[in-house]
Amino acid sequence: MLLRHDLVAMAEVPLDGGRRADLMAIDARGQIVIVEIKVSRADLLGDGKWTEYLGSCDRFYWAIPAGFDASPLDGRAFLPERTGIIVADRYDGAIVREAHTEPLPAATRKRSTLAFARRAGRRLIGTIDPDADGVAWP
Repeated sequence: MLLRHDLVAMAEVPLDGGRRADLMAIDARGQIVIVEIKVSRADLLGDGKWTEYLGSCDRFYWAIPAGFDASPLDGRAFLPERTGIIVADRYDGAIVREAHTEPLPAATRKRSTLAFARRAGRRLIGTIDPDADGVAWP
């Protein structure tokens, strides 16, 4: 689904401040998208850290399974004017609410894009050369 929207994604991406995005993607214009996956109401309501992700992306989406009670995502605490919703399963998904774009500052975008590219390269090298896992990365 993300590729159909021209978003190239990577899972489990560390962010500034020690947080980790479930999915981070970059589109053809260089905009950064974070997708936070929630599988249960308790998982959603117990997540008090998600607003810290907003400073690391231009757009933010919640990904939830079909049948999930999404009503909390319409509440003020979940910033529905800023966040989008994706309904997905392991095979496909659909954007049911588009996320509002809040452009990142240029310096943050550059730092995040370079970190994304370097991490993607390291992950690719690791799949091609298993011995690369032993290399200490700066």
